[in-house]
Amino acid sequence: MRYVDEYRDAAAVRRVADAIRAAVTRPWRIMQVCGGQTHAIVRFGIDELLPREVELLHGPGCPVCVTPVELIHRAIAIAARPGVVLCSFGDMMRVPGSDRDLFAAKAAGADVRVVYRPLDALTVAASEPTRDVVFFAVGFETTAPATAMAVHEAARRRLANFSLLVSHVLVPPAIEAILGAPECRVDGFLAAGHVGAVMGGDQYVPLAARHRVPIVITGFEPLDLLEGIHRCVLQLEQGRAEVENQYARAVRASGNETARAMIERVFAVTPRTWRGIGPIPASGLRLREAYAAFDAELRFDVAGVGGREPDECRSGLVLQGRIKPPECPAFRVRCTPERPLGAAMVSSEGACAAYHRYRRSESAWRPTST
Repeated sequence: MRYVDEYRDAAAVRRVADAIRAAVTRPWRIMQVCGGQTHAIVRFGIDELLPREVELLHGPGCPVCVTPVELIHRAIAIAARPGVVLCSFGDMMRVPGSDRDLFAAKAAGADVRVVYRPLDALTVAASEPTRDVVFFAVGFETTAPATAMAVHEAARRRLANFSLLVSHVLVPPAIEAILGAPECRVDGFLAAGHVGAVMGGDQYVPLAARHRVPIVITGFEPLDLLEGIHRCVLQLEQGRAEVENQYARAVRASGNETARAMIERVFAVTPRTWRGIGPIPASGLRLREAYAAFDAELRFDVAGVGGREPDECRSGLVLQGRIKPPECPAFRVRCTPERPLGAAMVSSEGACAAYHRYRRSESAWRPTST
């Protein structure tokens, strides 16, 4: 099932939009931290239903978009090794590094394959024991349990030809970094329902209390998002700063204990550089020492391989909510899905890709005030 019809009911959507309009008395800026939410907002014109006092900001909610350039180059360097099969999700294949992507590596002869889940890469390793199979693991907490299960299963089955290039990142430290920035313009957050389904709503409570900012966990359909915005606006208008769970049909306060236990068993928290944003302390995952034999960076000695973001790309400002994609001079001119400068134009969850696909005129977006 892709969606439930009642969450796209036009009459219900209008009612919630009217309630937001009735509640707001002053300008508020609300950031969503999920690329899936961004695409739904732009696709369905949810921002255009809101009163002008409510501005939606796009945050670093696309794990493909924030995968650092150096890891793209490390993946390419590993894929170029003889006898290596590099597997990852389809979005990663066209994410540009400084000058090339994984599809370019494939065109040059590397064995690069698209898979739909980490266990697919494990299946390749089991079926091709003479090849070194590397899974390029990206994602938020949502996909980390499946990656952890794959390496745990590889250890159990003693598949010595399987390893991970890990680029998993964590949402709360990114929110912390945004709120701690001097130029922060965010009054409230819409948190991603799928991350909440794994990690629970309680993980946001210290953030909300420390920064006095409301955080509302929402789903991905129009009514989900508008209800989340309404709850956030009510908190802001009433001077409250709490964690609310609009997505109660999927999210519990403690999350999925089994999935969290698997993450904690296999991974440890580590600093991580976010593409377009920079280093964020304690914002990533790395393999624990017990699983170090499955670390592709160590196995192939590529930790020193680097790269740099194209100077013209401003997707980092988009990911921090400081500009909207059309405010980038390269948008739709020198940066398109066919020839992207940055990951946000490639990923199916990237804000630049969403605006390129669904907003064909300048009248369909509001400039971000600075």
